[in-house]
Amino acid sequence: MAVSASSLVTDPHEFSALLDLPYAQVAAVHARYPLRVSRYFLELAKQHGAPLLRQIVPDPLELQDIATPADPLDEENLSPTPCLIHKYPDRAVLLVSRQCASYCRFCTRKRKVGTEEMVISPALLEAAIDYIRTTPAIVDVLISGGDPFMLSDQHLEHILSRVRAIPSVRIIRIGTRMPCMLPERITASLAKMLSRFHPLYLNLHFNHPAELTDEACRACALLADAGIPLGAQTVLLRGVNDSAEVLKELLYRLLAARVKPYYLFQADQSRGTSHFRTTIECGQAIMQQLLGNVSGMALPTYALDTPDGGGKIPLGPNYVQELGNECTFHTYTGKQGVYPNTLWPEEGESL
Repeated sequence: MAVSASSLVTDPHEFSALLDLPYAQVAAVHARYPLRVSRYFLELAKQHGAPLLRQIVPDPLELQDIATPADPLDEENLSPTPCLIHKYPDRAVLLVSRQCASYCRFCTRKRKVGTEEMVISPALLEAAIDYIRTTPAIVDVLISGGDPFMLSDQHLEHILSRVRAIPSVRIIRIGTRMPCMLPERITASLAKMLSRFHPLYLNLHFNHPAELTDEACRACALLADAGIPLGAQTVLLRGVNDSAEVLKELLYRLLAARVKPYYLFQADQSRGTSHFRTTIECGQAIMQQLLGNVSGMALPTYALDTPDGGGKIPLGPNYVQELGNECTFHTYTGKQGVYPNTLWPEEGESL
């Protein structure tokens, strides 16, 4: 099964009419950054308002944000061959689709996802897979795009088979937002096919508790019942989820759907998305409120994917105040404490 065009809204006229928006505004942004949203998510956004609409409605601010880097993570220079990003020694990203069920307005790859700038062909995919095969240090392959689940089951199965056949590849991951944006795409046959490629992990993407609908949870259940571990990446977005209360509800709903919160990302500094960014202090304050007030199972790592391809760094609040022979710290409640920071017995000391 591939995604049906009838399940998607791509025409600015139709989109404007469905949301009662000025056509000229939508069309102007669409001309630079393409518009697409699943009918499922559009109806959900109409029910829940700003936090969901903000993620899919073209905003004139996208066109005004011109000083921000187009490729903030330096992915193009980390691509030894098209369709592949090799940032970390042991991991690589294999880009297999240039399309998504919905184009998130805050997308890191906004510069090319859904446009002619992103070229993916059988020959380019073969070259990327050959690079992985001849680079045995790569043991973890993340299949991404665009959304890999935009491909048919047969096409995706072919790609997975080619990657799984590489002896040095130990782990395969797939990054998808399909359970959130178009849960009907997750079928029993898809889950069964994916289960042939264990160890296989899915990195899902949910930003707001309203996205965990009955349909989304059923999609997650199909995948989890197939033995596929599910993790969730969330982007901290201004006006969407930049409060501890919203994120707490999201995190618990994810756990209830058998999805482990994995990362809470500080929004990337990507051109056309700056109006979504919060300050890092905002994210740290939220994490301070969550720690100790939600289960450790529910806590993601708050992280920044550093500019220019530097990789991810954790941004969580610092509870350590001083390190010497003692570690002085404060707890999540603000209580002060001390922990010994010496070895016993010391090396060479006889008792």
